[in-house]
Amino acid sequence: MNSRKWVGLFIKTLIIGAITGLITSFFIEAALYSKYLAPLNFGELAGLVIYFVGLGLLFSVISQTGFFVYLFINQFGLGLFRSFWPTVQVLLIAFVVFDLVYFPYQAADGSISIFWLILMSLAILGYGWAIAEIKARQTNRRAFVPALFLMVVMTTIEWVPGLRTSGTDYAWLMIIPLLACNTYQLLMLHRITRNK
Repeated sequence: MNSRKWVGLFIKTLIIGAITGLITSFFIEAALYSKYLAPLNFGELAGLVIYFVGLGLLFSVISQTGFFVYLFINQFGLGLFRSFWPTVQVLLIAFVVFDLVYFPYQAADGSISIFWLILMSLAILGYGWAIAEIKARQTNRRAFVPALFLMVVMTTIEWVPGLRTSGTDYAWLMIIPLLACNTYQLLMLHRITRNK
């Protein structure tokens, strides 16, 4: 393992964050783009693209920070809980999935249907489960729970600023790059740490 590989991971994750942030903005902020497309205002359109690329880069840095925190937490948990660490992680995953429904519902005072909150938390759990399965197949079965922990718990912690905003646009603009960056880092980790 050398610094060149870590720098490569950092730069590629930044690029993934920028691209997914921009692509997500095309869907979430379509009305804003159309405002500057008809009639064409190139300066404003370029500024908008730069803004959303910058947001994607910011979310990528948040994702990378969370990823390195996850690496520390995983080693700390292994040292502290030993063989119980996978069980502790499963309990934390269940707690976070519950919190993704309970706290937003309480904060919204019933203005958001609980159905959508349950669907959101199940979607994050389902996506995390699929990525954890891929990670486990590429490495070993013991990697499943830590991978699921990263994809659900750490991604949700990174997403907290997006969840605290009013409206859902910012939350969507944030979660897609976070999931993309965390997925990439998780699936690349064993490749860059492999001894050749």
